[in-house]
Amino acid sequence: MIQLENFTLKSMIDQTIAKYPNRPALSMADEKPMTYGQLGSQIFEVIAMLKEYGIQKGDKVVILSQNLPNWGVVYLAVTYMGAVIVPILVDFHLNEIHQIIRHSGAKAVFVSNAHYDKVGYSDLDPQPLMFLVDKLTPIEPNLSKDKLSEYIDDRKAAWKRFRNKAMETVGIVDTEPIEEDLAAIIYTSGTTGSSKGVMLSHRNLVMDAWLTLHIQTVDENDRLISVLPLSHTYECTIGFIIPMMTGACVYYLDKPPTARILIPAMQKIKPTMIHTVPLIIEKIFKLQIHPQLTKNLLMREMYKVPPVRKALHKVAGKKLMKTFGGQIHFFGIGGALLSHDVERFLNDASFPYAIGYGLTETSPLIAGCSPSVVKFRSTGTVLPQLDVRIADPDPKTKVGEIQVKGPTVMKGYYKDRQRTEQVFTPDGFFKTGDLGILTDKNYLYIKGRIKNVIVGPGGENIYAEELEAKLNEAETVLESMVYESGGNIMARVFLNYENLEASHNLTKMGSTQAEKFIEKHLVELRTHLNANVASFSKVHKILEQKEPFEKTPTQKIKRFLYQ
Repeated sequence: MIQLENFTLKSMIDQTIAKYPNRPALSMADEKPMTYGQLGSQIFEVIAMLKEYGIQKGDKVVILSQNLPNWGVVYLAVTYMGAVIVPILVDFHLNEIHQIIRHSGAKAVFVSNAHYDKVGYSDLDPQPLMFLVDKLTPIEPNLSKDKLSEYIDDRKAAWKRFRNKAMETVGIVDTEPIEEDLAAIIYTSGTTGSSKGVMLSHRNLVMDAWLTLHIQTVDENDRLISVLPLSHTYECTIGFIIPMMTGACVYYLDKPPTARILIPAMQKIKPTMIHTVPLIIEKIFKLQIHPQLTKNLLMREMYKVPPVRKALHKVAGKKLMKTFGGQIHFFGIGGALLSHDVERFLNDASFPYAIGYGLTETSPLIAGCSPSVVKFRSTGTVLPQLDVRIADPDPKTKVGEIQVKGPTVMKGYYKDRQRTEQVFTPDGFFKTGDLGILTDKNYLYIKGRIKNVIVGPGGENIYAEELEAKLNEAETVLESMVYESGGNIMARVFLNYENLEASHNLTKMGSTQAEKFIEKHLVELRTHLNANVASFSKVHKILEQKEPFEKTPTQKIKRFLYQ
């Protein structure tokens, strides 16, 4: 097991650089990786640059960029010198980005060329210092697009001449960060639409990574492909800090992780680990795997027989493993509830999957496990050193709120004492807002969010996520959302028109006939769902969602937009 002198990001990366100077660290999928030795040199150069421009310990530094190796360089440099990194998701609205820069009091912004226009022409006052992530150079605001690349080249050449002198004359770290120092402020934009600045210390982040290694081994021979935004704590801690702690290598894609981009990259890199969200594997299963297993009447009937279905899943799982490069030993899933059908496929196929559970406020992982000890529908066991309890459990179901205390729990919400006080109990437990069950063997099962619970006519708790999981089992449903409206349980579904076209030839129908068919199909979905749920959970009506649901970075539906 890895030993650390102290739980700071500086101590962690110092140790890895010293141990694995020639091992690959970070890379774009089609490029040669930078080594850990080169990563160390880049970190020191960025620190020298920041100090030359007056950035000191405790100052806030924003990073607004798609996933790049230099994203990691900036993150480690800022935290190494004791400044505070403020990652912003590039999908945030322009107003949200500017508000975060103002609220955090950022003195500097690292922005990638691709997202320069989101801050380069803003009227921020005071105007923060600006640096380009792509080249790790200073940059001025309000540059026109045609002058931007020319300016970048000039600044890069000037900085090369200057940096050696800067590194000689400017002390790299005046005061080393300590474990309780603030390392990052993560602004969340969740399903409620309310953004909060989560304050995470060095100890929070490094401890969460270190404790995770107690349940799943990662070493210098591992190769990861990153498909989730680094600005989200899930990918940052599990997909970046852990590899940086263990000497593994992380590869990034230069385009969104569609099958057309992801599969060739996997064939080339042959990753051993990948972290993803349910929607990605659910789409692969529903659009590619399941249609092949049920492509004619005979196969559809055979698929209904459990032993046959399991055998088919094993064959499909081997093909999926080959598609993913053939060397994956850990396929992590987190961020939302995985559908029953897709987990059954992964389980039947003995695919090396594992489900984790956590929140930004807990750095993030609370529970998880290695593929060898997965229990169907569980998010795994609680991490060591964390104290998790189920508050006010229902006497019959044993379901209650998941509450957690331990070294990975946040310091609080930035500049928001009231919200901070609201989410902690008097005895110091963080209230997750999630409902679950904790077994005697420490396995955690998630039922859903408290705010999504619908109270039935007899006071029964109806879990929207469970009804959605059942709806999503239908071949014709890609996504769904269940909610309460006017005292009734309602549902919205985004339909799989590829499946409907293949099975019912919608294009040959007139528009009126096609509309009537969809209306009838929605009634059939409702009838089938209600026949398989408790009487108090029956859905009153199902509406069609014409466009894909708008989602958070971890692909959870932004429910507040549709209720």
